[in-house]
Amino acid sequence: MTFPSFSLSHEQFPKLGTHQLIAKTTESTRNLCKSTLCLFLALAAPFVAYRGYQSFTMYRSSSSPYSPQTDAESLRRQRISSSKLHTPDVSSKAPVIYSSYYDISFLGIEKLHPFDSSKWGRICQFLISEGYLEKSSIVEPLEASNEDLLVVHTEAYLNSLKNSVNVAKITEVPPVALLPNWLVQMKVLYPLRRQVGGTVLAAKFAKERGWAINVGGGFHHCSGGRGGGFCAYADISLCIHFAFVRSNISRVMIIDLDAHQGNGHEMDFGNDERVYILDMYNPGIYPFDMTARNYINQKVEVVTGTTTGEYLKKLDKALAVARNSFAPELIIYNAGTDILDGDPLGGLKVSPDGVVQRDEKVFRFARERNIPIVMVTSGGYMKTSARVIANSIINLSEKGLLDTSVRSGKR
Repeated sequence: MTFPSFSLSHEQFPKLGTHQLIAKTTESTRNLCKSTLCLFLALAAPFVAYRGYQSFTMYRSSSSPYSPQTDAESLRRQRISSSKLHTPDVSSKAPVIYSSYYDISFLGIEKLHPFDSSKWGRICQFLISEGYLEKSSIVEPLEASNEDLLVVHTEAYLNSLKNSVNVAKITEVPPVALLPNWLVQMKVLYPLRRQVGGTVLAAKFAKERGWAINVGGGFHHCSGGRGGGFCAYADISLCIHFAFVRSNISRVMIIDLDAHQGNGHEMDFGNDERVYILDMYNPGIYPFDMTARNYINQKVEVVTGTTTGEYLKKLDKALAVARNSFAPELIIYNAGTDILDGDPLGGLKVSPDGVVQRDEKVFRFARERNIPIVMVTSGGYMKTSARVIANSIINLSEKGLLDTSVRSGKR
């Protein structure tokens, strides 16, 4: 095989120089690109590896029983198990829980809110003075710690309470915003944390004795991530979670008969089939929480101006429905007295005797079915509320639905 001869003419020499220059330039560019690519890969490799690891762990967590949700539930159970809120010995006490720390009083600022922040102590004074309760038999609860509160509340929400402005919004007392937070913690939030401890302890007491009354509590506008309406902590939600773990209870009924909708516990248990919510409230007043209303199992609306007879008829029907709809192992009864005629916030016209009858109906509902019941006093914005609550407890005692005398701890 022969090859054609290859030769360059004189005119082609300049072109050869240009080609060599282009070749050298191309080679330099190629080397620069290689260096840049290597550098990029060196820098990107850790990021790529990290993202790969993230994707792998996310896949593992989504397909593994140890998901973040499971871990959160485990942490909740651990906090409940290690809590000291059930520590007070109640075997030699009456099932009535109260502490003088419940009452809020400082510089008269508490009077700027219509809520009677000393009603809790006056309820006990009435019961003691009339011989239905011994001071030495009252159970004094512990303060709910930060770890206790984290059972329900987010850390972000609890941190928000370190700002006095936020506390002022929740308690609806504007001057609180001007106070140093350490004072707000001591004079406002500490009493409320004590009441939370009382509600949690009441579930233990009710399981052992059949009933328990926390003379305070009932902060039903507070959920895990939001407070409002003078409710800074979600004591009802905390009580229920503690009952699930510490009292081995699996089904709870909330009977909320405060005049206001209990939007806090409704948001906390809206998708929880272990909790049945009967809420009888005035739809024309605070909080107007339409989202939370969707989570009420039995919604009973009593409009402004509802009188005693009409109110009690609706309650009878509601309890009949609840009796056939759910079989609870514990009842949390939110017994607000803001349904009283003349209450500045409730808008209803129920007489004092009507409140006494209401409470009797709920206790009969529980006791006839042998279901432990926890009563919390919740809202009530008249000075007469304390007297009405005391009268109701006296009536329950006289009807044999509760016994405030000290017993051995058995029902």
